[in-house]
Amino acid sequence: MEQDTSPQNGPDETGDRFDFTPVPLQRSRYDGWTPLVQKRFIHALSVMGSVGAACRAVGRGRVSAYRLREREGAESFADAWDAALEAGQDRQYNYLLDRAVNGVTTVRVLRGGSVSVEGGPDMALLRGALAR
Repeated sequence: MEQDTSPQNGPDETGDRFDFTPVPLQRSRYDGWTPLVQKRFIHALSVMGSVGAACRAVGRGRVSAYRLREREGAESFADAWDAALEAGQDRQYNYLLDRAVNGVTTVRVLRGGSVSVEGGPDMALLRGALAR
């Protein structure tokens, strides 16, 4: 059987860090929380640091994600969820802090062909990152 590696259905990229035993399914649904969708959700959570964003990334709802987490046999999934969420929030914090301190360079092409280059630290982002 050939593996679908399109961007939407790419291979599992979570690695060993967030390995878990998928929650056993009572029935198989095409739009359900299959083991592959569960792994993709954990991966998205480890990157985004947000349950809502990770759910949108895998095309599932937040309520169903929390229901899956509370099912019998979901202990391994819940542990992976907690670790991935913490890793994702750390990643987002580091990203915000980097952008706040190092700033972002913005290049704008104005009318007449002149170019405007702006950049520098973003104090609002810095305050937001420190507040977290």
